[in-house]
Amino acid sequence: MIKLYENGVYILPDNDFAVIEDTPEAQAKLASLGKNTDKTSAKKNTIAYGILTSHNTSDDENNLKIKFDAIASHDITYVGIIQTARASGLEKFPLPYVLTNCHNSLCAVGGTINEDDHVFGLSAAKKYGGIYVPAHQAVIHSFMREMMSGCGKMILGSDSHTRYGALGTMAIGEGGGELVKQLLSRTYDVKMPGVVAVKLDGTPKKGVGPQDVALAIIGAVFKNGYVKNRVLEFIGSGIANLPIEYRNGIDVMTTETTCLSSIWMTDDITRAYFENHKRPSEYKKLAPGSVAYYDGLVEVDLSRVEPMIALPFHPSNTYTVRELCDNAHDILAKVEADALAQLETPGLKLGLCDKITKDGIRVDQGVIAGCAGGTYDNLTAASDILRGTSIGSGEFALSVYPASQPVFLELMRDGAAAELMSAGATLRSAFCGPCFGAGDVPANGGLSIRHSTRNFPNREGSKPSNGQLSSVALMDARSIAATAMRGGILTPATEIEYDERVHEYKFDDSAYNSRIYNGFGKADSNSELKFGPNITDWPKMKALTDDVMLKVVSVITDPVTTTDELIPSGETSSYRSNPLKLAEFTLSRKDPEYVKRAKAVKELEDDREFGVSDETMLEVYDKLKAAGVSVAPNNTAVGSTIYALKPGDGSAREQAASCQKVLGGLANIAGEYATKRYRSNLINWGMLPFVTEEKDLWNVGDHVFVPAIRDAIVNKADKIKAYVVSDTVREITLSLGELTDDERKIILSGCLINYYRDGN
Repeated sequence: MIKLYENGVYILPDNDFAVIEDTPEAQAKLASLGKNTDKTSAKKNTIAYGILTSHNTSDDENNLKIKFDAIASHDITYVGIIQTARASGLEKFPLPYVLTNCHNSLCAVGGTINEDDHVFGLSAAKKYGGIYVPAHQAVIHSFMREMMSGCGKMILGSDSHTRYGALGTMAIGEGGGELVKQLLSRTYDVKMPGVVAVKLDGTPKKGVGPQDVALAIIGAVFKNGYVKNRVLEFIGSGIANLPIEYRNGIDVMTTETTCLSSIWMTDDITRAYFENHKRPSEYKKLAPGSVAYYDGLVEVDLSRVEPMIALPFHPSNTYTVRELCDNAHDILAKVEADALAQLETPGLKLGLCDKITKDGIRVDQGVIAGCAGGTYDNLTAASDILRGTSIGSGEFALSVYPASQPVFLELMRDGAAAELMSAGATLRSAFCGPCFGAGDVPANGGLSIRHSTRNFPNREGSKPSNGQLSSVALMDARSIAATAMRGGILTPATEIEYDERVHEYKFDDSAYNSRIYNGFGKADSNSELKFGPNITDWPKMKALTDDVMLKVVSVITDPVTTTDELIPSGETSSYRSNPLKLAEFTLSRKDPEYVKRAKAVKELEDDREFGVSDETMLEVYDKLKAAGVSVAPNNTAVGSTIYALKPGDGSAREQAASCQKVLGGLANIAGEYATKRYRSNLINWGMLPFVTEEKDLWNVGDHVFVPAIRDAIVNKADKIKAYVVSDTVREITLSLGELTDDERKIILSGCLINYYRDGN
């Protein structure tokens, strides 16, 4: 089904995508086929290379400075981005900036604050010249596909699932700081990424959907880091056998592989999409050159992909649905044990094995939603399966969220909406809530199957700290519908009989024309921003001192730590316009004592600035002096740090870093960072992104003294001397990894806002 190549490969598109592995014999094989080329030239024949270099504003093709064609945010990110840009000198949006409202669109938590954010967003679109998409119109990525994508373009979004590669658009999800740079006409700085080919062959079976293909790929590449921070380039004859929304459904899930971005070959099916969406000029044929070199290859035989399921608590925890049904107790017992060990909450019971009945595995809820699940093709496929049936009147419930108003309109005209509702499904408006814990929260002990993007711990909305625990498994809409048809007994769609109708989608943008404010190029500097009482400015942040003293306030030894664990999603999203209120939730589900510890360290720094000596700090300084290490407290900021093996998987949310900063955090110490975007968020908030090979050293309450850190950054030191102070003093070596010159200046300034305020 999936094959990974150990070496790089040469691909020959005009020879039926023949593969020549990069071995000592490769050049001879190429020559025998009349393909005389070197690796450097062949690397330039990828689609990704052409798009990246066309958007690069520097003369260095190894160190890119990218300017994007458009950017996008939703209503739990755009307030902070605009506030940061305002503080940094924003006058107007220099490129199309789409502000969607698909995360806090229910306005259900926190009184008026969600709608206050929406009012602020519209006022900002008017003042600075933006595009404002009101609540319930579209989820962010559906709108960007429909209205902003284009072959050969690049789009940056403040959401990790910013992926439009199947439409020939290289899209990247990053934290808000990177969007601020674009709003201030600066650049996205990144080394030329490696490119991994995903070669698709064959045709999927009836009942196998895009989520099945995506989960199969994620399961094969996530844990081994095969595609981390690389671009996935989809090629192969199998692409022609996939409808465009099928491609979009695979593409959006590439985020879960930890790749940087994605791009696909385009064809007449792509052309038809742009014609249907009234933007035919956005089509351009994209294909690799006659010989293209890739840093790796993922070969996928679509005909062998089976219905898949990703069990708690990660999209890479994959099994075939049939494998799970045949070995239910063994698999679920293992998953439950692993999950409870990860949660580290005594007394909780996930209850997965309790779902095993004589009829099969019983689930409590199904959801088809968002940028991954809520497409027209997925929902019409579900309606075909459920036509004339009933999901029953028991505990199982099915919720369906069309991803945009145009999709909803066509579902009604086609009759698919009626089929779904007649079977007992409930149809909702465009909303991302089920993807991050703000909609369809299952009952305690419940298991929800979802065609959405993630199934991280508590991402469905439960609160283990309050004794609540439920979980999500990811599946394709087709198998969710098959399960619904059986009243909640887990069933792969390949094992049921159903008729597939032909559903021709006709895009109707009348709902958009009636409601969307399109103000790009129409900035009105006299227009006033409208602030609700929850919208506050960022607190002032100080420049980096000569030395730093870090106190370890949390130690996380999980193999991977998600941004959901660093700053939970769900109800916390309502407070993202208020940095200090949001910070109260930091690590609340992973380490409930973190905030109290971090605040205590911040008080130490406040005391230091006022010239007050703390007994604890004096003891630490005395230990260092006794070990022969000189300390100058006046030039040594005191801040908190966390240690984690591999933090930052998942969401692009910058608040995973900024919340630590406003609580007095100065650094993270990690074995490695799960994603580029989390490390970038740390840097943009002036946090030191330390890495170390020391894994068994760290304890809560330890101090880490880093002398001459400012000099080390200025002088681009590879290795940085530090001292861990506990009962003893131990010298260690830290590293900051590779930093661009601008990233060094941002850290030295204390944060991105200071960096711009300092005239950079």
